[in-house]
Parts: sequence; C-alpha cells; structure tokens
Amino acid sequence: MNYNSVMAKIKITQTKSGIDRPERQKRTLVALGLRKMHASVEVEATPQILGMVRTVNHLVKVEEVKA
Repeated sequence: MNYNSVMAKIKITQTKSGIDRPERQKRTLVALGLRKMHASVEVEATPQILGMVRTVNHLVKVEEVKA
C-alpha cells in the first residue's frame, strides 16, 4: 500500500434510528460522528472505519466521495 497517496473518502449518512439497538451499535454510531437521523459525515475509508460501518450497515447509507 502506498501511504503517500490520499485515502478514499466516504460519506456516511444515518438512515435509521439507534433506539432499541444493542449498546455496541449505539456507541459505533457515536464514534462515527452520527448523532441524529439523516446526519452525514465524510471520513477517510480506513480499515477501522470500514469495520465500524460494517457493524451498523443496516442503519446507515454509504457513498464514495469524488475528489
């Protein structure tokens, strides 16, 4: 992997509520920076972030951001 290149960015939008979800999923949403419905964040697509997205993939929508 070339660490000098810019990592891809993704836009994560919360589409479903974290209410009545396991505590782990609620904390993952907060760790991603999602605190309200339909809120969006743009983050770099690191393996850690992608793992967090996989944990809550049924609650969010993910789009690739064009540079």
